[in-house]
Amino acid sequence: MPVIQVGKTLREKLGEEGVQELIDLINSSQQQQKEDILTFVEEKFERRLSEEISKLRVDMVEMNQQLRSEMVEMNQQLRGEMVEQMAGLRTEISQTRAELIKWMFIFWVGQVGMILGILLAFFK
Repeated sequence: MPVIQVGKTLREKLGEEGVQELIDLINSSQQQQKEDILTFVEEKFERRLSEEISKLRVDMVEMNQQLRSEMVEMNQQLRGEMVEQMAGLRTEISQTRAELIKWMFIFWVGQVGMILGILLAFFK
């Protein structure tokens, strides 16, 4: 707290008791002014903080909604890709199955032909 200097002329006019009361008045006025300013600044800060928190909450809700929509979109895209992959695998499996049946038939025809050949050669 700054020290208040009272001039010689004012000190003579007011006297020591008057000077002390003047200093007390100025000090209490400054203290009251300081408290008023602090109260005002505190209220303004609280209001600003409340506004910023509200904005932050709105931003968080928007980001949450955006994230959810992106997740739904990615989920649908992933399911579509899985369906395509499964269809490709089923096609590949059916082609492999047909190929196996063809080769099994050729093998068994060859085996029957061999057995008939051996039997004919054996009985001749």
